[in-house]
Amino acid sequence: MGLININNGVVVIVIVIMCLIGMCVNGEDGEYEGVEGGAPMVKTEQEALYSAIQGFVGAGWNGSDLYPDPCGWTPIQGVSCDIFDGFWYVTDLNIGSIQDNSLTCGPNPKFSPHLFQLKHLKSLAFFNCFSTSPIAFRSGNWTAFSGSLESLEFRSNLGLTGPIPTSFGQLERLQSLVLIENGLSGGLPDNIGNLRHLKRLVLSGNRFTGKIGDSYGYLSELLIMDLSRNSLYGRLPLTFGGLTSLLKLDLSENQLEGNIPSEISNMKNLTLLDLSNNKFSGGLTKSIQEMSSLQELVLSRNPIGGDLMNIEWQNLQGLVVLDLSSTRLTGGIPESMSQMRRLRFLGLSYNNLSGYLTPKLAELPDLTSLYVYENKLAGELKFPRGFYDKMGRRFGAWNNSDLCLPFGLMPMRLGPFGVKTCREVMLSEIEQYFGLMADSYVPLLVYMSWVVETQLDAR
Repeated sequence: MGLININNGVVVIVIVIMCLIGMCVNGEDGEYEGVEGGAPMVKTEQEALYSAIQGFVGAGWNGSDLYPDPCGWTPIQGVSCDIFDGFWYVTDLNIGSIQDNSLTCGPNPKFSPHLFQLKHLKSLAFFNCFSTSPIAFRSGNWTAFSGSLESLEFRSNLGLTGPIPTSFGQLERLQSLVLIENGLSGGLPDNIGNLRHLKRLVLSGNRFTGKIGDSYGYLSELLIMDLSRNSLYGRLPLTFGGLTSLLKLDLSENQLEGNIPSEISNMKNLTLLDLSNNKFSGGLTKSIQEMSSLQELVLSRNPIGGDLMNIEWQNLQGLVVLDLSSTRLTGGIPESMSQMRRLRFLGLSYNNLSGYLTPKLAELPDLTSLYVYENKLAGELKFPRGFYDKMGRRFGAWNNSDLCLPFGLMPMRLGPFGVKTCREVMLSEIEQYFGLMADSYVPLLVYMSWVVETQLDAR
């Protein structure tokens, strides 16, 4: 009898526990949705997810039928969830044709108000979603994500137009802001500089205009800044010296101008500096030589001017790519460039460089591309034959009228394209001389003696 009472008590306890579990999962009014044996999902969260996706892919998408348990046994491609206080919540949402079974946008995607009800959303990304009908960021309540969102990406959305909303500056937990190849325009909001946890800022391939604000130099945790392929203008802020954690800085293909500030030498961890296709001038700042972590330095197609001699190139032992083509450089090519032991690419074409090309460049073990064409280099190329075999057409030296190849070193077809033999250059000088002296009586023997002596002195 006592055993029966004990058993009855156990049964009652089990029934009470089962009822409590049922209330937690389903709620008093069906507030929660769950699957037996798994964590439940708050019903309002699930409905917000369905409605948000429907706003992008179209009204014909029926999430409740296709994916009754989106965080459980019927997951949605591009959606990730996590458990908070015992319930599933959406943390990642990726829309666009990234994979074969990814959610793809319909012809008229929109930001549904339900999107901003996903209160635990950490990552939101769109790829090739807004491509036809123009839509602007201002249609969304972005401040709703201020306490949760860590990554926001829009890639290849040409229909996404208008400026970056200032409300993005209130996404205080944001670590990555990527807006690549969209139809965005206007200036860069100053309050982006308030995002002190930001580690990646990529705004390339849009139509942004205006100046880069001083506040962007206060992003002390930033690792990557890419503002390339826009229409930004003005000078680089001196505050950029505060970007001490930066690894990559790409500001190429804009209309930035003025001197390259010496403060960039504070970027001791920088591996990539690309300022190509701008309007920088004032010569190369000597502070470049202090950036020993640099692996790629690309300053091509800027009216920088000046010469190469004031830089101690041997300090840049990590440099792999150096592109200074079309920068209006003058003077000689310093021998210290042959001490950058990891160098693979050296571009000095389309300048006004003069003097000789040091044969010590052939001693660089990794050098595979050397372009010095369209300059005023002179003298005999004294590289060993093996250097020409190694480089092939990746050694470009044409249109240096006084630069020549020793006669007999190798068949001309194996030599650098567009470079004559020293004999051809000498004959050309003789022809030019006698063309100028056609009305005089300078003996041929005297002139030939002068030519021979000059060539011997040059060697």
